[in-house]
Amino acid sequence: MTVLTTAPRKLALAPPRSRRRGAAWLKRLPLLPAMIFTIVVTQIPFLLTLWYSFQKYNLNYPNRPRQFPTVANYREVFSDPIFRTAALNTLEFTAVPVIASVLLGLGIAILLNRRVFGRGLLRTLIISPFLVMSAAAALIWKYSILDTTFGVLNYVLKPFGVHNVNWIGTHSQLTIITFLTWQWTPFMVLIILAGLQSQNEEILEAARVDGAGAWRIFRALTLPHLRMYLELGILLGSIYIVQAFDSIYLITQGGPATDTTNLPYYIYQVAFQAYDIGRASAMSVVVVVATIIIATLALRTISSIFSDDAMSRG
Repeated sequence: MTVLTTAPRKLALAPPRSRRRGAAWLKRLPLLPAMIFTIVVTQIPFLLTLWYSFQKYNLNYPNRPRQFPTVANYREVFSDPIFRTAALNTLEFTAVPVIASVLLGLGIAILLNRRVFGRGLLRTLIISPFLVMSAAAALIWKYSILDTTFGVLNYVLKPFGVHNVNWIGTHSQLTIITFLTWQWTPFMVLIILAGLQSQNEEILEAARVDGAGAWRIFRALTLPHLRMYLELGILLGSIYIVQAFDSIYLITQGGPATDTTNLPYYIYQVAFQAYDIGRASAMSVVVVVATIIIATLALRTISSIFSDDAMSRG
C-alpha cells in the first residue's frame, strides 16, 4: 500500500502591520502639503472664531475686560429675531435659486446638446453671465436694468402698462432671487451638459430601436445617468449661494428693513458695523454647524430621490 504524501504549501507571509502602515502613509505623502494648507486656511480661522464666540469682545469697548468662557453670545443669537429672519431669508435665497437654476440649466443643457446651427456661439452666450464679476453684474442690474427711471426693464414693459416701478423697493426678495438664478444657471448648464455629452449614444440608439419614446429614454436612461452631475451642481450651488453677500450689499443693502438680510450680510453688520466680534463669531459658528447638518440631510434626500428603487417605481 502506497501512501501519497503531499508537500505542505508555503503560505505567503503577510507583511507586518507596521510595514503596511508605512506603505499607506507613503501613498498619502504627496497629499501632505495640500492637507497642511487646508488646515491652516480653514481650521485655524474656525478655531479662532470658536474662541471669540465664547468671549464678550466688542471693539467699541477695547478696555473692557473679556469674559471667558461665556455662552451669553449664543443666548443672544438664538433670542435675536433679526437672526431668525436672516436665517429664513438665507434658506429662501438658497433653495429657490438652486432649484430654479437646476431646472433651467437642465432644460438649456438638453437644447444645447442637440446639433443646431451656431451651437458654439450659443454656449458662449449662455455661460457669459457666470463669467461676469458678481459685483459688476450687481451694479449693472441695479442701475441699468432695475432703475426706476432709466432701467431697461421698465422701458421694455412700458407698452404693457408697467412703468416707473421701483423693483428693488417693492419686489426686493424677487429681485435677489432672480439675480442669483440668472447668475448660477450657466454653472448648472456647464455641469449638466458635461453629463449629457458623456452619455453613451449606442445605448440611446438601442432604446430608440426598441421603440422607447423621448420621455421614456429621458426618465429611464438620461436622468439616472445625470444623477451625480445634478447632485454635484446642487451641492456646489448651495455652498456658494448660501454665502451670497456682494449682490445683497450692492443692490438692496439688506432692505427694505430686513427683507433681504441674509446671514452673511447680518454677520457683516454685527461684526463691522456694530463691532461686536463675540456675537458675530457665535453667529458664524451656528451658521457653519447648521450648514453642515442641512447639507448632509439635503444630499441624503437627493440620493434617495435618484436611487434606483425610486426611479424604478417612477
